Amino acid sequence: MATIKDIAEKLGISISTVSKGLNGASDVSHELRETIIDTAVAMGYSTKRMKREDNKKLAILIAHIDYESNNNFGYDIVLGFKQAAFHDNWNVDIHPLDINFETREKFENFMLKNGYSGAFALCLSLNDPWMEQIKTSSIPVTLLDNHIPQNPNTCYVGTDNYEGIEAAIRHLVGLGHTKIAFLNGDKDSMISELREQAYWDGLRANNLPADRMLVTNDSFTNVDTKKHLPALLENGATAILCGNDLIAYDVIRECNKLGLKVPEDISVIGFDDLPTSSEGDTSLTSVRQDRIDLGKCGYLALHGLINRVPIGRLLLRPELIVRNSTAKVVDR
Repeated sequence: MATIKDIAEKLGISISTVSKGLNGASDVSHELRETIIDTAVAMGYSTKRMKREDNKKLAILIAHIDYESNNNFGYDIVLGFKQAAFHDNWNVDIHPLDINFETREKFENFMLKNGYSGAFALCLSLNDPWMEQIKTSSIPVTLLDNHIPQNPNTCYVGTDNYEGIEAAIRHLVGLGHTKIAFLNGDKDSMISELREQAYWDGLRANNLPADRMLVTNDSFTNVDTKKHLPALLENGATAILCGNDLIAYDVIRECNKLGLKVPEDISVIGFDDLPTSSEGDTSLTSVRQDRIDLGKCGYLALHGLINRVPIGRLLLRPELIVRNSTAKVVDR
């Protein structure tokens, strides 16, 4: 576990300044205090005060995504949530979920016996047992990329998929692409449904025809691109928009195996802008969602729910980051 000395060395400031920042001293600026606290959380530091307040507990529930490495999609989301919660002296526990655990243990029983005041649920799928139980639960829950209607104790937190996908399509149209394929994630994921609808809306907004032969689904995390890519190419795709960066990476690898050059022969766009998107010979054009801010929004929404503010949706604005996986269309 990190110490005050470790934080001071990381930031290049004195131990006394770190201590003052952590304890809210008036002679430390607001900006520096924020930096000290965010760094402390990132390094795993807990104050003695937080350790005493055992009743102030929140849970992060994680399913179907990786989060332990800083290259993982969930890493920054967890970090952002913990940083925001730290400011209000909440203890945060992380609980990876799987279908067996959710079947054995009821959601409300788990929350109550562990003394959690609320939860931030990351990437539960529509058919996860706890999703059904959360629909009628009175325990505050914010859900990343999932929406439960008619339950004022839940809130959907995410990025505006419509704005992000439309920006990606508009970029490709500007490069001359009219046959834009969409390789999406799991069919039983709400975020897949939203991004596919955003794709159709984006085509319509850019006066492009809708072609069902250019759309297919896979898994967000276990991609089998070689099964889908040939058909998309045979149907004339000159660009492939992907449901996330992991799918896009796999598309680029598979194109290379087929002797196709990205972006000279085919353009590829991802969604998420993972840290690895800017690496490699072919850096990835991607729709960025700020995952630190997503985590902070998860906490802000949960804090509101706990205080009986019925927040329904909280969406971040995306940003298209253009790199060298997209280029002007060429005739084939």
